[in-house]
Amino acid sequence: MAHTAFASVKLPSPLVEQARQAAQPMRRSVASQIEYWATLGQVVEHTGLSVQEARAAIEQYEARHAQAAAPASMDALTSRLLAAQAGGSLAERVRQVVQENQARAG
Repeated sequence: MAHTAFASVKLPSPLVEQARQAAQPMRRSVASQIEYWATLGQVVEHTGLSVQEARAAIEQYEARHAQAAAPASMDALTSRLLAAQAGGSLAERVRQVVQENQARAG
């Protein structure tokens, strides 16, 4: 039998549906969402954090990341988009994303 990097497991349907809903806004697959949750669980167990401490740490991280990543205004976002379009980087990034998605689907 050939060794693969993946294994199949049975999961409760409600958990899979929760993962599906959580994955969409983050642009993750269901499998990636469950993998993300599993990684978080490993970190929490390894560090000895309580659920509340882990949740607070994640919320603080996400808040800092959102502030750093968010444009100051709609005008700033529009300017960045137009600059990316004019420089060709927007089209190149779209091509990369399409190719990545095709490779995953294939």
